Amino acid sequence: MKTILVTGGAGFIGSAVIRHLINETDHTVVNVDKLTYAGNLESLVSVSANARYSFEQVDICDAAEIQRVLLQYQPDIIMHLAAESHVDRSIDGPAEFIHTNIIGSYTMLEQARLYWTDLTEAKKSNFRFHHISTDEVYGDLEGTDDLFTETTAYAPSSPYSASKASSDHLVRAWHRTFGFPTLITNCSNNYGPYHFPEKLIPLVILNALAGKPLPVYGTGNQIRDWLYVEDHARALVLVATSGDIAETYNIGGHNEMQNIEVVKTICHLLEELAPQKPAGVEHYEDLISFVTDRAGHDVRYAIDASKIQKELDWSPIETFDSGIRKTVQWYLANLDWCEHVLDGSYQQ
Repeated sequence: MKTILVTGGAGFIGSAVIRHLINETDHTVVNVDKLTYAGNLESLVSVSANARYSFEQVDICDAAEIQRVLLQYQPDIIMHLAAESHVDRSIDGPAEFIHTNIIGSYTMLEQARLYWTDLTEAKKSNFRFHHISTDEVYGDLEGTDDLFTETTAYAPSSPYSASKASSDHLVRAWHRTFGFPTLITNCSNNYGPYHFPEKLIPLVILNALAGKPLPVYGTGNQIRDWLYVEDHARALVLVATSGDIAETYNIGGHNEMQNIEVVKTICHLLEELAPQKPAGVEHYEDLISFVTDRAGHDVRYAIDASKIQKELDWSPIETFDSGIRKTVQWYLANLDWCEHVLDGSYQQ
C-alpha cells in the first residue's frame, strides 16, 4: 500500500483517477486541488468519506504550501494532473496557462525534488513523479495513416499545448540533471462521466437536451482519438506504479472520429435515450450549427499506444460506441450534477 498524491484531483481526469484508486486499490490518496472553475468536489462524493482519502485545497504554485503537504503526508508517488486545459480559454487568456502549467509544474518538480532528496534510501528508491500530459504537444498529423509515438517531435499549436510541452521538457530536465525519478504520459482526447460541460461531448449532450444550437467548428472534419476516462485512469495508475523511470507512455483509445461524426452519434443516441425533445425540435441533428473555426485548429490527432500495451499490458476496454453510450446515459441520469456546474453552485 502506497500513499499517492494527486494534483488536480477534483478535475475531470483527476477525479476518475482518485475514484479508481479508492475503489480498486488499497492505496491512500491525497487530493491537492486549488478548486478553480474546473475543480468540482461533487465528482468525488462517492469516495470522499473513505478513510484512505484526504483533501488539501492548495495552489500548486504555492511552494510553501506544497512543501507542507509533502512533509505532512509523505507520499510515495506524485501524480501531477493539475493544469489549465481548455484550448479556447488559452487563446482568450494565455497568461493563466503559462502560470499554472509551467510555473506550477516547476514548483511541483522542485518541491518534490527537495522532499525526495531528504528521504531514506529505501523510500527514495521507490519514489516516483508521474507527469500527465497531452497528445496536443505533438501538433497535428498531416497524413491519414500517421500516428504519434513517444519519439514524435514536439510542435504545439496553441498556448495550451505549448505550455504543456514546456512542462514536459521541465520534467525530462529534472530527471536528466538531478536524477529525479520521473515518468510522463501523453493521452488523447478523454470523454466520460463528470466531464466539465464546456468540452465538446458534454456540451453537445446538454445543449441538445435544452434545444440549444450544437456548435461545430468549421466543417467538423477535425479528427480526434477518443479515450474513455476510466480506461485512462487505469492506465495512469498502472504507469505510476509499474512504469519504468524516465520513460514516456502514449495512451490512446484506438477510436479516431471526426468531430461531426461524434456530434451526430450523440444526436442518434439521444433520439433513442431521450425521445421527448424540447419544444420545436423535430430531430436533434437539426440543432447542429457550424461556426467559425478556431484559430490554429489542429486537424488530426492519433496515438500509437502499442508501447504501453506491449510493456504494461494495458489496452482500452471501451470502444467509442460503448463508451459514448455510457457517457450519454450518465449525463441523463445526473442532470443535478450538470445543473450545479452550469449555475455555479458547485463552487460554493
